[in-house]
Amino acid sequence: MYSIFTFAYWVSKGHLVFDYFTYIFVLGACARSPSLSTLWLGREVHVKAFKSGFMSNLLVETTLIHLYANNKDVLSARRVFDEMTERSSATWNAMIRGYTSQQERAKKCCREALVLFRDMLNGVLGRLLLILPWFCVLSACSQLGELYSGACVHGFIEKTICRPEDDVFIGTGLVDMYAKSGLALHGRGKEALELLDAMGDFGIKPNPATFTSLLFACCHAGLTEEGLKLFQNTRSRFSIKPHIQHYGCIVDLLGRAGYLNEAYDFIIEMPIKPDAILWRSLSSACNVHGDLAMAEKVGKILLRLKPSKNSLHVTVTIEDYIALSNVYASAGRWRQVETVRKKMKSKRVETRPGGSFIQTISEST
Repeated sequence: MYSIFTFAYWVSKGHLVFDYFTYIFVLGACARSPSLSTLWLGREVHVKAFKSGFMSNLLVETTLIHLYANNKDVLSARRVFDEMTERSSATWNAMIRGYTSQQERAKKCCREALVLFRDMLNGVLGRLLLILPWFCVLSACSQLGELYSGACVHGFIEKTICRPEDDVFIGTGLVDMYAKSGLALHGRGKEALELLDAMGDFGIKPNPATFTSLLFACCHAGLTEEGLKLFQNTRSRFSIKPHIQHYGCIVDLLGRAGYLNEAYDFIIEMPIKPDAILWRSLSSACNVHGDLAMAEKVGKILLRLKPSKNSLHVTVTIEDYIALSNVYASAGRWRQVETVRKKMKSKRVETRPGGSFIQTISEST
């Protein structure tokens, strides 16, 4: 951050002439410190680079894509990408990785990542294939639940690049993709947990992503005790500090089992600030189990949430208002329903039209 403000200071003086290396370093600093303020500064640097004639430089443009993607402005990142006359492997990596890293609108962004990957293959040959973001592509297939597309990518990798077992990142991506379509989602959580012991037998240490997948498997298999024990082991046995995703899995795990009070206490006692996703998970569980009192409590908390400092995410969504309104409607409390609806109108919260994805598979004859 210091380098960013130093650059801004000397720009204001107007006495120095900067080369493209300066813009690469400053844009890179903005990309590594995502926030509303750095996004604003990054846009200012973008304008300055354009006026200085450096937007034809491949490295400046690629770093700019990193900046926008890391700051969740994927539309601006794609605009820069589309305007480029030349692209390197790092450029393709930056754009595809940017799509797959978006938590909001994840499905749509993952779809765009796969479309971009397809377009890339139509025009990319040779050595570039060796250094493409295969892990991100497999992650997109995993998040979309597209087992067929993931299997096609798997086959392409084996036929044209390498054996997956020779590349730990590609191998891990394949395991994650198949596991999310197989063991975890089909209730075979115990088999997924057995893989943790198998990793130890081969001398491979699990990382935070490993525990996210395992806790996800416990949630879908209803392995409440096993999931809680696994969560405790992340720190005590494997010396891994739990991330917000791990806490979210435990809230989901307890909520699915009907332990709503325990899930609420777990969120309250978390050493890190809970986000809206955790509260929405508990709210959904309350609706499933018919606990209207807890659903009302959680719904009110959601509507009171405010974005943290420099947050890039919208905390309260239309779904949060509708969920609380439905709670009141289920209890016949129509006056409260009207109050929530009026609040939506006063804050100009509009409903979004529904949508769906349809996967089509074409077979060659």
